Amino acid sequence: MTKLVIVESPTKAATIKKYLGKGYIIAASVGHVRDLPQSRFAIDVENGFAPEYISIRGKAKVINDLKKLAKTADKVYLAPDPDREGEAISWHLATLLDLDPEKDVRVTFNEITKTAIKDGMGNARSINMDLVNAQQARRVLDRIVGYKISPFLWKKVKPGLSAGRVQSVVVKLIVDREREIRAFVPEEYWTIDADLLTAGKKPFTAKYYGTTSKKKELTCRADADAVLADVDGADFRVTSIKHVDKSRAPMPPFMTSTLLQEAAKRLNFSSQRTMRIAQELYEGVSISGRGTVGMITYMRTDSLRLSNEVIHSARNFIGERYGSAYLPSSPRVYKTKKSAQDAHEAIRPTDPFLVPSEIKGSLSSDQYRLYKLIWERFIACQMTNAQLDSVSVDITANHSLFKSSGFTVKFPGFMSVWMEAKEDKDDNKKLPEMSEGEIAELVKLIPEQKFTQPPARYSENTLIKELEDKEIGRPSTYSAIIGTVSKRDYIRKDGKFFEPTPLGEAVTELMEDNFSDIVSTEFTAGMEEKLDEIAEGEKVWNEVVSEFYDGFRSELSDAEKKLGDTRVKVPDEVTDVICDKCGRNMVIKMGRNGKFLACPGVPECRNTKPLTEDAAGNCPACGGKLIARRSKKGAKFYGCSNYPGCKFMTWDDPTKENCPNCGSTLFVKRNFRFRIGVHCLKDGCGYEKLNKGSKSADKEEKN
Repeated sequence: MTKLVIVESPTKAATIKKYLGKGYIIAASVGHVRDLPQSRFAIDVENGFAPEYISIRGKAKVINDLKKLAKTADKVYLAPDPDREGEAISWHLATLLDLDPEKDVRVTFNEITKTAIKDGMGNARSINMDLVNAQQARRVLDRIVGYKISPFLWKKVKPGLSAGRVQSVVVKLIVDREREIRAFVPEEYWTIDADLLTAGKKPFTAKYYGTTSKKKELTCRADADAVLADVDGADFRVTSIKHVDKSRAPMPPFMTSTLLQEAAKRLNFSSQRTMRIAQELYEGVSISGRGTVGMITYMRTDSLRLSNEVIHSARNFIGERYGSAYLPSSPRVYKTKKSAQDAHEAIRPTDPFLVPSEIKGSLSSDQYRLYKLIWERFIACQMTNAQLDSVSVDITANHSLFKSSGFTVKFPGFMSVWMEAKEDKDDNKKLPEMSEGEIAELVKLIPEQKFTQPPARYSENTLIKELEDKEIGRPSTYSAIIGTVSKRDYIRKDGKFFEPTPLGEAVTELMEDNFSDIVSTEFTAGMEEKLDEIAEGEKVWNEVVSEFYDGFRSELSDAEKKLGDTRVKVPDEVTDVICDKCGRNMVIKMGRNGKFLACPGVPECRNTKPLTEDAAGNCPACGGKLIARRSKKGAKFYGCSNYPGCKFMTWDDPTKENCPNCGSTLFVKRNFRFRIGVHCLKDGCGYEKLNKGSKSADKEEKN
């Protein structure tokens, strides 16, 4: 018999083929095959919000090929990713291929390993229409919001804008944080540090805490001066030393949201980059001596569950590699929060014995770094607690009390694999030996004026944490949401932090005034709960949509009447670029070819300039400064600031590295969208350095 297995990705198809072997044909749908048309609303509001699906443009060949294969196969299995989106893709495929969704046509793989694939193929089931309807409800809700509010924004703000059910809430979070920062009034406070020496002449630092009877805040210079006067000439006596044994438990394994946060914090990966690399690891990587191997379990999950089989394997690895002292008496089990979908395990390596350092040569740099993060967090979660000796020392000088604290690691436990960065750096230190009653020698007192700081802007990891805490969207959608609002120019990154653009603030204010539910975190979180109830078969999807639509339609009608012909003015973004004709600060404008600089002194001054940004490195042709520019289609390229005298340009991103041969700036070398190394673009040099594990590097080694 010939069996056809349809997956989403060609890469995954190649990996699965290796495990299933003869008798199976593995084909890829390359993502979705049907969707709502882009050119019209395509939701029949009068007939139960029935969506009108069409084949996605450009997918005709893929669909025809799948139909031909399905006709010749004795059995067809649908194996897209194991989530709601994958269930919906399976349903669309079943519709196109004339398969009965109630028959056993659906198989899922939580990981791409031989055991998981054999198990999945042996447990075929019908398509879960509750999951399909949950995805369908989300798609219809998003279409209603997008297609009804977007034209409203075109009329009231400017053409080409769009709104989204979840995206609008994300922009509002960033706008609200910016408002907090602007409204923040700093308050003065003072700190006093005492640099001291023990009787054995070992240095340590103690911080002013208060009087010997109570804690005291220093709010002005007078408070600080009073403390300095109190301790002037006094002995700094060690009055108390407290040792407390602390036991620290490891963190649980990763789920999608925590992986995105840690990758942003530790690796400086964007959410899109993290999910792309995780997808590569899930689908399979060619490992020297082992062939193509699925490296991790499915990366879209909010579960902390681990299979008994992998826990047993992890404990064997820990016992062999670290010893029995690092094994807890019983396996650790982590509780998944109530609202989580527990369809999949936590994100973990498929084989604990695939140690990152031992397979580094088979992975790209990004794959290695992300896999190492996932592997270390998983191994650590099954190890013993770390045992710490926490020390707290009180030092009194006249009526003033100073404190110093630190800790030492008595037994590292899980910390031999995974270190958390929660502790304040001043506490993460070992204090020198001292005894109660001894006099510490004062080296110097350091009073310092400080001011309270406003709340920080959201970074990638803090924004994701906020979305998770408020239950906005699903972890699997965070990457797409952040990418969408960035592309729409509602937010931008300043270094590692997000800030709203003037457009983002104007649109948010308009949405707040007219569509309060759409930008309400509570309303959005409540809608996610209803979508979960649809997935569990507790609610009917079009009834949920109808309930939303009734209130939404009323809001839209009221907004149209209230605003009438009023248009919202988006303030120009003022730059520090000075107009060389009239001396005004130039502003950023949007033209048909993208953004440009313009003088605000129209009509007296109509000076314009291309909008550029400084880039790393120097021009390899003349040594001038490199600047980033945009093509007419918005693509970024790099040119020389000495243009038109120097006409150097490249699409390759410059780096901060210099060529070891000629000293010129090195540029990123890519194979399609994947970075495979760096190379020098100076004429006649030819230097390049390829990443280990890249196909080009492997080919070069063979040659």
